[in-house]
Amino acid sequence: MTHEEQRIWLIRELQKEPSQLSRYTIPADEQGQKDLLRGLMNIWMPKPISEEYLRIESEYLKAESEARGITKISDLTPVEKDLYLWQGDITTLECDAVTNAANSQLLGCFRILHNCIDNCLHSAAGISLRYRCYEIMRAQGHEEPTGQAKITPAYNLPSKYVIHTVGPIVSGRLNERHCELLKSCYRSCLKLAEENGCKSLAFCCISTGVFGFPQKEAAEIAVHTVRAYKKETGSEIKVIFNVFKDEDLMIYRGLFHEE
Repeated sequence: MTHEEQRIWLIRELQKEPSQLSRYTIPADEQGQKDLLRGLMNIWMPKPISEEYLRIESEYLKAESEARGITKISDLTPVEKDLYLWQGDITTLECDAVTNAANSQLLGCFRILHNCIDNCLHSAAGISLRYRCYEIMRAQGHEEPTGQAKITPAYNLPSKYVIHTVGPIVSGRLNERHCELLKSCYRSCLKLAEENGCKSLAFCCISTGVFGFPQKEAAEIAVHTVRAYKKETGSEIKVIFNVFKDEDLMIYRGLFHEE
């Protein structure tokens, strides 16, 4: 199959499952097809997956990843020992593990084409990621508590693992409980990464999107918690603070410049 034929085949396979997109006409243009495929992946309900589907999806998504361009940790310059600041698309980052700011269901974002990190990571990794999360949550038997973490393979992402953590939701005034839970997210991810042999870990800006945690305070907690963990444990894990927005980049630059 050509790359386009793979995309259309994947769309047709996913459209076999009843959904609001199952009878949607496949667009003639490339971007329309890509959006439809991603939308179908977004609303896919977890179930066992055929080997044929997994093989074709893997070939397709890995080619898409290479086309976007992959950034390796070796391409980056540390801002201080073992700490890096990088602005870019975390789905294109090659390191041992990347974090996902998940919701308490831990199954990914079911909103079609939503641009949250949860949606983006699941879309780039493939539907195996949702199915693995489903297996974890079925075995756990309850929602994922805030401040804890779970690890899965990264499947078709350039990284080896995805570490999923549920950050605190700040709907009113920021309080100490919110801050302690966010610290717990970072420490839980670091501990889980090292338990699984990871030498590098990329953090997104946990809780600062729709969860409403103020960006500056979240960045301060992220940097201080990682530094404290490394000092307390003697850890040599390399940590990348991944930002997407210019505002977050300036906040992190200010923190490292000031300190």
